[in-house]
Amino acid sequence: MRNPICAAGVLAGALILAGHTVGRAAAAQARPDRLKTVLAEMDASSARFHSAEASIEKQQFEKIVNDTTTESGTIYFLRGGGTMQVGAKFDPPNAQTLEYKDGVVRLYSAGTNHIDQYSTSGANQARFEAFLTLGFGGSGSDLAKAWTIADQGTEALSDGSKTVQVEKLDLVSKEPSVRGNFTHVTIWVDTARDVPLKQEFFTPSGDTQTALYSNIRLNQPIELKAFAIKCKGKCS
Repeated sequence: MRNPICAAGVLAGALILAGHTVGRAAAAQARPDRLKTVLAEMDASSARFHSAEASIEKQQFEKIVNDTTTESGTIYFLRGGGTMQVGAKFDPPNAQTLEYKDGVVRLYSAGTNHIDQYSTSGANQARFEAFLTLGFGGSGSDLAKAWTIADQGTEALSDGSKTVQVEKLDLVSKEPSVRGNFTHVTIWVDTARDVPLKQEFFTPSGDTQTALYSNIRLNQPIELKAFAIKCKGKCS
């Protein structure tokens, strides 16, 4: 995950992430005027969003070798002063810790005791901002600015403790550099809480990167020490 665009996806909740198989129904057909209502609901919920913590599993399918890799862990989103801080910690064997804070993404790999660091300023800024609209607390207005949206109706998904009605939105980025990495992205959004329960990213090569979030704790205190990057001695 040394490509900064991939790190952006992970930390925004766009993440190269996936997980448990959940019960689902065929998507209900969306009304032509439904999208405006959905985006307005996301705007209202975004205004009430302060933080979220969730269990996460990620699954990456590589078409050329017909192989799927899966990881699980915990992720958080924390809004303060008009900015978003994001962190994730994944379980062994990969045991990676990710952090997005003050415009910088850091990725620590415990196995190599190495930190990769990327700035989200300059040429990377538009790409990172596009992915942040997909994450927890992203507003409908910002989503519409960054993506061309097709409303594919509603589905029922499990968030780990209950079944939730979510809106299925298929997105094509308005940023050419993002389209070079992902032809389109599909997200399943609980508009009442403004949180995605599932995200699926499609690459030009036919690979897919999918995310599923469960056990979501909304607007509750987050123990940031649990997500701190801890090197073994001196990091390389």
